[in-house]
Parts: sequence; C-alpha cells; structure tokens
Amino acid sequence: MRKTALSLFTLFLFLLSACLSPSGGAPAQGESASPTEMPIVTEPVTEVPTEAALIPMTFMAGYKPQANLPFVGAYVAKEKGFFEQNGLDVTIEHSPGKGEHVQLLVAGTVQVTTMDAATVLQRRADPGLPVVSIALIGQRGQQAFAALKESGIATPKDWEGKTVGYKGTPPPDLYALLAAAGADVNKVNLVNVGFDPRVLTEKQVDVYPLFKSNEPYLLQSWGSEITLWDAADYGVPTLGLTYVASEDYIQSHASELTRFLRAALQGIAYAEAHPDEAVEIVMKYAGPETDPAHMKYMLEAELKDAQSEGGFGWQSPEQWQALADMLAQYQALPADVDVNVNAAFNTAIWQAAQEK
Repeated sequence: MRKTALSLFTLFLFLLSACLSPSGGAPAQGESASPTEMPIVTEPVTEVPTEAALIPMTFMAGYKPQANLPFVGAYVAKEKGFFEQNGLDVTIEHSPGKGEHVQLLVAGTVQVTTMDAATVLQRRADPGLPVVSIALIGQRGQQAFAALKESGIATPKDWEGKTVGYKGTPPPDLYALLAAAGADVNKVNLVNVGFDPRVLTEKQVDVYPLFKSNEPYLLQSWGSEITLWDAADYGVPTLGLTYVASEDYIQSHASELTRFLRAALQGIAYAEAHPDEAVEIVMKYAGPETDPAHMKYMLEAELKDAQSEGGFGWQSPEQWQALADMLAQYQALPADVDVNVNAAFNTAIWQAAQEK
C-alpha cells in the first residue's frame, strides 16, 4: 500500500514537471518547435475600426437642412462612409439661423460650421471672433438681383428711378454692382424687404435680392420669367460659403480637420458625379415636406459656382484681399479696425486634404 502511494506521488511529480517545462508546450523565446511538437497557433490580429475608435466631431450647418453645397458634402460623407473611412464619427446638426453656429464654434462645442466669406471677415473685425475659413466652397457670392422679364429692365443702369429691395441692410455688392454698371445710386429707391419673393411678383418692388440657388426656382415654378444680375459678372469680387473652424481648433487639431475636409470634399465630388443620389441623401435630412426638384436646382446652382482652378474648396490670398477691399470701400468693415485678411483663411488644411 505504501509502495503504491509512493508510485502515485512520483508519477504526479513527473506530470507536473512536464507541464512546467518549456518543452511541454510552445517553444521558449528563441527556440523552435520540434517536428513532433505542435506550436500554439493564434489568429492574426486585424485592426478593424470600431465606433469607439473613431474620433468624434460635430459639424453644424449654418442653416436648416437643404442642398447648400457645404451641407451636401457633409451629408454625403456621412451616408457614404467617407467620414468613417477617415477615422471620424461626425455628428451633423443645423443652426436655427440666428448665429448660434458661430457662437458654438467659438465655444468649442462645434468643431466645423459654415459661414459666408464676407461674414467671416466682418465677424473677425467686429466683435473680433477667431473664425477661419479652411475651404472656400462658393467661388462666387450667393446673392443676385432679379426683375420680372416683363418689366423691360435690362441692366442695372435701368434701376435708376426704380424700387430696389434689400434684406436687412443694403449689401456692399449692391453698391458695387450699381457702380460697375454706371448707375447713380442716389437715383435708386432702396427699400428693406423680407424673404418672400412674392413682393416681386406682386410688383411691390421692381428689383428683388435673392439667393441664386433658391428663389429663382420658386419664381419660375410660379410661372414668372426673370432677369438675373450677378455682381460677379460685373467684376465685383464676391465669395460664397466656406467651411470654418476656430483658430484654437486649427492649432490643436489640424489632423482631425484635414480628415473632415478630405471626406467632405469627397462628398461634394460624389454629389457632382451622382446628383440624383445626392438629392436622395439630402431628403433624409430635409424631410418629406421638402421639394426634391427644388433641392436638385439648389445643388446644381451651387456646384456651378463652386468650380475653381484648384478644385473644390480652393482659396487664395488674392480672392480674400479683393473681397476685403470691396467691403471696406462700401463701409461693410469698420474703418477703425485693421483686419488681418491673411488670418481669415487657412490653406494648409486644404493642401493636406488633397493627399490620399
């Protein structure tokens, strides 16, 4: 009985030694397995981006959901996975249209928003907000002026003696357009109008200020033929919507902004190649109450104005300086503030976004 117990104890020690020995399992570091030993096989680790690994960002469009081109770029990038491919989890929000998007950007709650180029310069001048354009989407200004074709008004020179509307305050490009056309602004009756183009069809004004990608569709859908004047056609330096970030965020998160812009520009290029699909994506955000034909008109109009020698989003010092000079000439920038035009835009993010 004692011999049996001793034998069992010896066997236990032998088995324990085999389990602890390197030769009893995978080879020790620097060794190789013998032909009779089976190495431990592990599955290769594949880096799969997970939702938790994506960098969160918030993009707030400067207005309600619609087919403004910078909005479309973000919508398409989100729906087609371009943001995710660039390692981002982008939340898309919309401003109620009262400047909230700019306030949230400066506060750091929003990382990217949209602003009109002239507004970027004006907000930097007063109240001195640190907003910076990282891409110029609208190579021309958004606004134009329209008259009913039946009125016989053929040129801005014909506006003399007529009633011309403006929204809020007379924009500098209105004065610049009149000057370029040789019209005397003192002979033009300027009146403040709202945002309903029916003031034109009801002939309350002779000339109505409108957004080129919006109200012309409405007027034409109501059966009104119009004559349209774009200040840029008269050599007036106007610029449109931009993607904007804060100075602090550009300094500390240039990589994230590069990823965002690369994906958003890819979204714009995709929308240009697939406009019908892009409109379908816009409708997911705009809702069933929105007219898809109107959205397609808006998209096509803004794509036309987004063309540039450098591609979507390109911007240059010459463009910004010319705009600033025009704004200053017509007192749209405070005379007692020295606006640093070169600080209002950043080309490095756009350049980096061109690299694949």
